[in-house]
Amino acid sequence: MNSLTLTRPDDFHLHLRDSAALASVVGDSARQFARAIIMPNLKIPITTVEMADNYRRRIMECLPDESDFQPLMTLYLTDNTVPEEIETVARSNFVHAVKYYPAGATTNSDHGVSKLEKTFPVLEAMSESSVPLLLHGEVTDPDVDVFDREQVFIDRVLSPLMTRFPNLKIVFEHITTKGAAEFIKQGPENIAATLTPQHLIYNRNAIFSSGLRPHHYCLPVLKREKHRQALLDALDSGHRRFFLGTDSAPHARGDKESACGCAGIYSAHSAIELYASVFDELDKIENLEAFSSHNGADFYGLERNTEKIVLNKVDWRIPESLPFVESEIIPFMAGETCHWKMQSE
Repeated sequence: MNSLTLTRPDDFHLHLRDSAALASVVGDSARQFARAIIMPNLKIPITTVEMADNYRRRIMECLPDESDFQPLMTLYLTDNTVPEEIETVARSNFVHAVKYYPAGATTNSDHGVSKLEKTFPVLEAMSESSVPLLLHGEVTDPDVDVFDREQVFIDRVLSPLMTRFPNLKIVFEHITTKGAAEFIKQGPENIAATLTPQHLIYNRNAIFSSGLRPHHYCLPVLKREKHRQALLDALDSGHRRFFLGTDSAPHARGDKESACGCAGIYSAHSAIELYASVFDELDKIENLEAFSSHNGADFYGLERNTEKIVLNKVDWRIPESLPFVESEIIPFMAGETCHWKMQSE
């Protein structure tokens, strides 16, 4: 197959930042995706529906002319979130989920939840209102090895959480391990997971290939090859509770190439093309549309998109860098060959 027409996809996990950084990157996502779940972990986190509305307006103002891209907003769960805010979420038509970050787990997560028990009244309200909980699925206990944080999270946090709130709709975001993939496959209908390009394409050797590679550093960190293969098996299965979520996270080059480099990989520039390459290598390109355009919309209770895009099988080179505010950003797989290209409209 040298050409593929599919329903315009959605990105169910996207970081757009704010202000000049937002303006620098939002066009990449709008070019490919109809909608995206927007992460709320700004420096001042998005904790209320009013803040989400203001942020949504700022995103819309930065979109290219005539773009119909829709930002699907989320709230940042904190120890101080109240059930009444969930009632406001349920009444809104633009806030679609609430995001859980363990305090200190990733970029701008210092305001995250210290103990999940503090949020139980909020989670009960979410369960009753069918508002999805999005999980950054890692523990932050310093005694837990960084490569084991996801599995420990499943054992200590996720399994007990699902027992306590059996009807709570959950998205286990950017899963990285065999254990997480199996947990989703064996789980009930109210839990799903997103898969990123980096965790499908690279294992943890990429971070240390011929030196330290800061642009391959993200959280959750890349894992062993056996875990990458398990994620590929999830794609190969065509299971409907796995769907596209890039976790694309822009950082200026200098913030990555530093003594304490930021976690995050910028994949938005060529996301759908990278996913197409992965599916093609699995000889399952026919599964791309469900993964990228149907499964996530169905799980969130959204109407499927009707517009189409065309992908052509052609080799092209991902740029070495892209402009970003007053600096530059190094995109995922910079300088490497991608084997599918989205057709310009």
